[in-house]
Amino acid sequence: MRIAIPCDEPDLKANVGSRLGTSRYLLVVDLRTNEIEAVPNAGTPGQGSGGIGAVVIAVSKKVDAILTGYCSPTAEKYLSASGITVVTGVSGTVEGAVERYKKGEFARDVGIGAKSESAEAGVDRAAVFSALRRSFNQFVNLVPMLAGIVLLIGLFNALVSREFLASLFSGNPGQDTLWGACFGSIFTGNPINSYIIAGELLHSGISLFAATALIISWVSVGLIQLPAEAGALGRKFALVRNGVSFVLSMAIAFATVIVLNLIRGWFL
Repeated sequence: MRIAIPCDEPDLKANVGSRLGTSRYLLVVDLRTNEIEAVPNAGTPGQGSGGIGAVVIAVSKKVDAILTGYCSPTAEKYLSASGITVVTGVSGTVEGAVERYKKGEFARDVGIGAKSESAEAGVDRAAVFSALRRSFNQFVNLVPMLAGIVLLIGLFNALVSREFLASLFSGNPGQDTLWGACFGSIFTGNPINSYIIAGELLHSGISLFAATALIISWVSVGLIQLPAEAGALGRKFALVRNGVSFVLSMAIAFATVIVLNLIRGWFL
């Protein structure tokens, strides 16, 4: 049985990471042999790219469960599909979390343990309170991201001038699509941020080709997490996957804009 716990220091005394994707390490603990391995995570504070990087690490290390403060729905979906149990709302030290997991306390926290008398009547109070607590913790963890989005909009408007954008995006579909894919590949982060940046580009008069390419490459190409992906899945696979995703992001952007224009032509 192997479990993984995000943390910012490669030590059992470190605190459990509040977010799976932004913790500096994944501490993999083998409960049978007590072997411990600290694996660097690709995530960085304020970005969502590390969530997928953590998924890659967990799958490659054949982890059975992950204990974390918060896990994004996308990362949790991939982890669950790989047969990995995700336990959120975990706090305290890594060592304490491991001991609680060994004792089965997390199973009771999520309502898997013994049921109370109210459960016999169809309502499991422990499960309800646990769900409410986890929802509150997730909301608290989302507040910094929402604040970051507001700050991102302000910084984009203040630092990126229309003249600078006009010098990069000339209105040529091919060139605009290439630049959009390049920026999306480099500045990998939370998908929500890509919508904000793409929206600001459109508001500044940049073509839909560039905005669409940016959104697609933002979530499919990850230069920031490339080292972690190469370490977990192999250098050749990581390079080929990212290269193919980069080319496809431009092709899909072209196809999307062309289809959208055809639909507009039919209804206008």
